[in-house]
Amino acid sequence: MATESDLAMEAQTEAVTSEETVMKQPHRLERKWTFWFDNQSKPKQGAAWGTSLRKLYTFDTVEEFWCLYDQIFKPSKFPANADFHLFKAGTEPKWEDPECANGGKWSIPANKKANLDSMWLETLMALIGEQFDDADEICGVVASVRQRQDKLALWTKTAANEAAQMSIGRKWRDVIDVTDKMTYSFHDDSKRERSAKARYNL
Repeated sequence: MATESDLAMEAQTEAVTSEETVMKQPHRLERKWTFWFDNQSKPKQGAAWGTSLRKLYTFDTVEEFWCLYDQIFKPSKFPANADFHLFKAGTEPKWEDPECANGGKWSIPANKKANLDSMWLETLMALIGEQFDDADEICGVVASVRQRQDKLALWTKTAANEAAQMSIGRKWRDVIDVTDKMTYSFHDDSKRERSAKARYNL
């Protein structure tokens, strides 16, 4: 017959086991996200833009994100002319994608590799952590590694919605903690001219 101390020990063991089970369960994100990679350093003659774009990995847990980030996905590790993307699953980082077609992007330069990694990580955490009030307006973020100057661009869905874009831009500036000038350009403008003029500024 079990004594009181046996029953107490058994209850304690069950509680510890239950706690361990909870701790082992992955922490699900609100939505799935996909990493993409594009190396534009050696475009094939006559190849259309996006032909070198590669889907790398889709994840939906905090644990997967940190494993991927720690092992692979730091922009400073990539060669010049590489573009690295994190977009909502189901949305391709292309102007032609239906989610991006009427959108645009906030852009900001990164003056040092360390700055690029820091700004990139803060942005990723804000995106997967749903820190933006207009989260449904956001498509994803691109880190562009360049010899002259690296940059980050936050792609959004409805460029003409100035209020939403300004709200996103202000929040992003707070997230990455910068005072540098940020500009917003429409994808439609970028299609027509290489150096599209900024429609919004912060």
